[in-house]
Amino acid sequence: MKLLIFGGTTEGRVLAEQAAALGAEVTVSVTTPLGAEELAGLSGVRVLTGRREPAAVAALLADFDRCVDATHPYAKSITATLKTVCARTGTPLRRLLRPASGAGEAVRVDSCAGAAAFLAETEGNILLATGAKELAVFSGLEKARLFARVLPTHESLSACEALGLPHRNILALQGPFSRKLNEALLEQHQIVWLVTKDGGQPGGFAEKLEAARNTGARLVLVERPADSGGDLEAVLAWIKEGLSCG
Repeated sequence: MKLLIFGGTTEGRVLAEQAAALGAEVTVSVTTPLGAEELAGLSGVRVLTGRREPAAVAALLADFDRCVDATHPYAKSITATLKTVCARTGTPLRRLLRPASGAGEAVRVDSCAGAAAFLAETEGNILLATGAKELAVFSGLEKARLFARVLPTHESLSACEALGLPHRNILALQGPFSRKLNEALLEQHQIVWLVTKDGGQPGGFAEKLEAARNTGARLVLVERPADSGGDLEAVLAWIKEGLSCG
């Protein structure tokens, strides 16, 4: 059985490794070289790198028996594309979705734009831990207040510079991060507001939440888009079923 996984997440890597061990011919598609780095060294797993429009996704799927969407819980665009294209091509699809976390006390917003609107009425330093892609929506806020924690890539740094952030306010690091490191960053930069998404356990969400509590920072949580899927065990069972039928 030829399996195509759209990945870039911790659980996507685990799925690829275990599916290959079961005997599936596994290919993982990631958008960035950083995503490809995370898959380095996996035996029997082919990695494709680059963003794909729907037509390219459809062409790629023609060579595979089954597909798994193991992208990030907030990757709305590719998830919608895979649903549409797999339905059109008749390719069996499963969504591997990491469990959500309990955020406790937080200001809840439905988007990064909603977070920016809320923060415009506040005071104090802000740590943006939502990724580089949506930094532009915070352009109306005072730049001296903003600290962005982003991946150490040219794309991320360019997004920070386009926003006009002072370079001393750019924290280019690759997580997940420990509670202690989160606390150190919050204290070092006198952060009052921590803006984040619910990345679940693999994304270090619990460590961010605890660090905010310990340092007195307020959490602004961009809630997950509506989605549904199975856990790693359920998706692996589905792959085993395909292998047994093959």
